[in-house]
Amino acid sequence: MSSLFGTVSKVHNGYDQDEVDDFFDHARQVYEGRAEGRLTSTDIQTSVFDLVRGGYDTREVDAALDRLEGAFIARQRAEYVAAHGQQAWMNALAERARTLYGRLGRPDGEKFAPAERGKPAYDVDDVDDLCDRLVAYFDRQVPLSAAEVREATFTRRRGADGYAEGPVDAFFARAIEVLLGVE
Repeated sequence: MSSLFGTVSKVHNGYDQDEVDDFFDHARQVYEGRAEGRLTSTDIQTSVFDLVRGGYDTREVDAALDRLEGAFIARQRAEYVAAHGQQAWMNALAERARTLYGRLGRPDGEKFAPAERGKPAYDVDDVDDLCDRLVAYFDRQVPLSAAEVREATFTRRRGADGYAEGPVDAFFARAIEVLLGVE
């Protein structure tokens, strides 16, 4: 069997090939309807693989995961539109977008809880800036893609000098789902 992805040298770490191959094989089976169960964008976003010497190139696998997530959301959209109509899909997306507004409406510096003392955190200004871009997208249709949100990086901080990472990551994962639903 040929490799799905390129590998890194034996002195560098990459994703465990067996774990990645198993995940993508399962995803293909679910997508093709040959496996029971459902695979959601959250399942794809939260997939993790062990790092091993000489494993798959992490950038290649991460890019494939992004494409996979887009394919599953596109299929979900097509199925929903076929059953309920385009306007119902847009209404459902608008409702999901509204769930983001509570946090987006908070004052800068207060959108997320601070990280615990000594814990890794994201820079408050960096996160607030991306939140402002989401507001501009939703309120004024200023262009913003799911890829831009996904690729955003935040300066690292520690403790109360930054936002706790988990809630920030979860929030932007939901934002990405909404953006992908429109794209």
